[in-house]
Amino acid sequence: MGVHNAVADLPAMKTNPKYIFFTDFDGTITLQDSNDTLTDNIGYGHEKRRQGNLDCLADRVSFRDSFRDMMDSVKLPYDQCMKYLVDNIKLDPGFKEFFQWSLANNIPVVVLSSGMEPIIKALLEKLVGPDASKMQVLGNYVGARPGKSINQEGGWQIEFRHPESGFGHDKSIELRKYSSLPADERPVMFYAGDGVSDLSAARETDLLFAKKGHDLISYCAREDVPFTVFEDWSNILTKCKAIVEGKATVKEAATEGYEAYKRGDAGINVAVAK
Repeated sequence: MGVHNAVADLPAMKTNPKYIFFTDFDGTITLQDSNDTLTDNIGYGHEKRRQGNLDCLADRVSFRDSFRDMMDSVKLPYDQCMKYLVDNIKLDPGFKEFFQWSLANNIPVVVLSSGMEPIIKALLEKLVGPDASKMQVLGNYVGARPGKSINQEGGWQIEFRHPESGFGHDKSIELRKYSSLPADERPVMFYAGDGVSDLSAARETDLLFAKKGHDLISYCAREDVPFTVFEDWSNILTKCKAIVEGKATVKEAATEGYEAYKRGDAGINVAVAK
């Protein structure tokens, strides 16, 4: 695939970057997960939602089916859901600085989310400002239920980007478009995530940032997926700067996570995770 053809299908290649940063949205760029927030406070509650996450980790249920069940429990009209989230979701305190650094250094940021694109774009516009439009956002969609409008009680439903996939949005599909580029065109690929929606992405990048204390670390440790731990985006910025400036390597960073996990520094109880 030539550069021109790559750009048509891969907007993040437009500026011929040496690095691209892919990231989850909910609970990664933001402090709270918007879908969990809706489910816990307006839908069927935290306990049932958390059990669904654990069932996904244990391969007892697909993420797609668990997530649809979560969203189906939220009956509030869609415009009211949107307002509720815009009023309550907060940005990770280090993300703005990271994003400005990425813009200055030709490192595109691509959001790959299992959430709904309209909500993500509204939150990014509020939390990040006008520059948010420079991020490509790929997520799931929202649609009206038969005979209703999305702004009626019980009127909306999630529509998956990849309905045939057990992930609903299989993030590996987008990532492989980049990883399969010829070696002289392929950028170094970073990914940041926190939970069960990121399992399809975990093996597909050069360096995986997994959020301290969250389910993605348990999965990576169990499945021998290399990763490094982050608490907030200031950690990610420091590590990416070191790599871009040649002071550290991706390979070194990718071995750090499991060592932190074994020391008990990843926020996960090792005995429980096993």
